[in-house]
Amino acid sequence: QVQVVESGGGLVQPGGSLRLSCTASVRFFSLYSLAWYRQAPGKQRELVASITRVDITNYLDSVKGRFTISRDNAKNSVYLQMNNLKPEDTAVYYCNGAQSPIWAWGQGTQVTVSS
Repeated sequence: QVQVVESGGGLVQPGGSLRLSCTASVRFFSLYSLAWYRQAPGKQRELVASITRVDITNYLDSVKGRFTISRDNAKNSVYLQMNNLKPEDTAVYYCNGAQSPIWAWGQGTQVTVSS
């Protein structure tokens, strides 16, 4: 059973930054395209950023230029650097496969942007 741990969320003021981390105990981690998703209250989960196994990245339009996804295959980890955060970025953030879920959804990490 794959264990996934998402961390790094918190309460931050508008304009602030956070770095999210996700570590998954999945075999062949380096072969997967991975993504960060988020789900705000009352809304559907949406894909925020993705990264292929050759480090090609893609972003939701609303976060382009503010968020950066990266990965460290040696640590089975994927990261999301979030800068210039806005209140509309408030959500629970999750990591998983980019095309389809690779593992059961984890607990996620709460990001709250508020003054």
